[in-house]
Amino acid sequence: MDADVIVVGAGLAGLVAAHELTSRGRRVALVDQENAANLGGQAFWSFGGLFLVDSPEQRRLGIKDSFDLAWNDWQGSAQFDRTDDEDSWAVRWARAYVEFAAGEKRTWLAGHGISFVPTVGWAERGDLRADGHGNSVPRFHVAWGTGTGVVEPFVRHAKQAAKDGLLTFYHRHQVDELVLEGGAARGVRGTVLAPDDSARGVASNRDRIGDFELTAQAVVVTSGGIGANHDIVRRYWPERLGTPPGEMVTGVPAYVDGRMLDISAEAGVRLVNRDRMWHYTEGIQNWDPIWPGHGIRILPGPSSLWFDALGRRLPDPCLPGYDTLNTLKHLRTTQDIAEHDHSWFILTRKIVEKEFALSGSEQNPDITAKDRKAVLRDRLLGKGAPAPVQAFLDRGVDFVIADTLDKLVEKMNGLTEKALLDVDTLRRQIQARDLQMANPYSKDAQVQGIRNARRYIGDRLGRVATPHRVLDPEAGPLIAVKLHVLTRKTLGGIQTDLDSRALGADGQPVEGLYAAGEVAGFGGGGVHGYNALEGTFLGGCLFSGRAAGRAAAPRCRRRPPGAT
Repeated sequence: MDADVIVVGAGLAGLVAAHELTSRGRRVALVDQENAANLGGQAFWSFGGLFLVDSPEQRRLGIKDSFDLAWNDWQGSAQFDRTDDEDSWAVRWARAYVEFAAGEKRTWLAGHGISFVPTVGWAERGDLRADGHGNSVPRFHVAWGTGTGVVEPFVRHAKQAAKDGLLTFYHRHQVDELVLEGGAARGVRGTVLAPDDSARGVASNRDRIGDFELTAQAVVVTSGGIGANHDIVRRYWPERLGTPPGEMVTGVPAYVDGRMLDISAEAGVRLVNRDRMWHYTEGIQNWDPIWPGHGIRILPGPSSLWFDALGRRLPDPCLPGYDTLNTLKHLRTTQDIAEHDHSWFILTRKIVEKEFALSGSEQNPDITAKDRKAVLRDRLLGKGAPAPVQAFLDRGVDFVIADTLDKLVEKMNGLTEKALLDVDTLRRQIQARDLQMANPYSKDAQVQGIRNARRYIGDRLGRVATPHRVLDPEAGPLIAVKLHVLTRKTLGGIQTDLDSRALGADGQPVEGLYAAGEVAGFGGGGVHGYNALEGTFLGGCLFSGRAAGRAAAPRCRRRPPGAT
């Protein structure tokens, strides 16, 4: 055989699985359609947020968290409703993952040299119900080094394993078929692609120069999701979310194409929950794109006012940073705005300087470089917007700035084919909100949320602007941002048991076949159910990749050094 185990996909889940296998002396063939520059896959580009429960970082900030609270939040968010079938393993994966996040996860990461910035973010604040979607407390721990830092120790280990003769990289090898013999996984077949020296993330060629076949005692599929394949996104777009947008920006590199999902199904693997997906509504066009249609997600604080394409303020819980999929549902199912693919933030200079962050390792160079002094200087003590945000203010095609609302709306209308916005309608809504700012209490849910957020020291110091009137000239100039739907994740995929064994159409494990990461719905074919709590995508890759590697290792006979 060519290896003990073939791992298909050199992203985070694949690297973690390879780490577990090679650490146990197993020989691994790591197969990926991209070049060596793309080791780490999509995770390399991420902000590096990880979901932890009752961490030292939380406790230092006065956050009282627990497994019970986190599991209640997860269940309220996931809304598992297929527990006799498609969710039967997903719900077990979910509980196991929350136990991991509340238990050994942080220690295990520390063992790989991964640490966290001292503040904890409050992502997906929820649908305003205690038993509904959302995080009751801040749980979004950003790794020093962002996603790049999370990936780095596993890349380093893979390269060392290659030097030690335990791992072989098969770059530019595109898998077209899973080979099963007698109902058991025995290898893969595919296409050798022409060499391509493109930089990380840049779309590479698909020119065929040959074929290949590799054999092994087990195969682990860790090939990622669908985010760059808009055709697949539209094919499985659920009716509950209305109609898919005619135009979307892309939040992942072009190689996140979803090919291995259908290839796995052709081999008899069971796919579940393909109608569950995760796309953001705060996407902006990257002024300096790396991959086709490259979009960046704004990570908003709670103060920007959110309007639909016709200039109406979005209803609760469609608030910045609260409920991603409810907002997407509202924008795509409301009859008179569904034909439009955009919405708007309106905010002030004071808000953008304090509250705007951008997702992605390249958009956070201070944290990616682990430059603690720069983080302190630029994010906590400095004046003005962070440099990456300022670059979008200066060059981003979706940003407009004006001293008055009249001029702002004129510029906003200039970014659409038709003038859809009426300045008087917008002014009336903004003035009504501004009247709520005179007291430390309010009937406006968004203003209540701002006040609530500032009770948390992490938000007050570095994430939430001092409450003020949007139309206060002292807080200006005014800024508007045209927002697009940004594709990102599939929440469904290959159904797996708790050992990451891929299940067949009969619900039984396919011998020797495993799946981990996004291709497996981050575990079980859909560990998130219908909604994610954020910080759980990287974590799902880590947890399921670890499970796959640990489960696959014992089925492979240990070989002495130099044996073939």
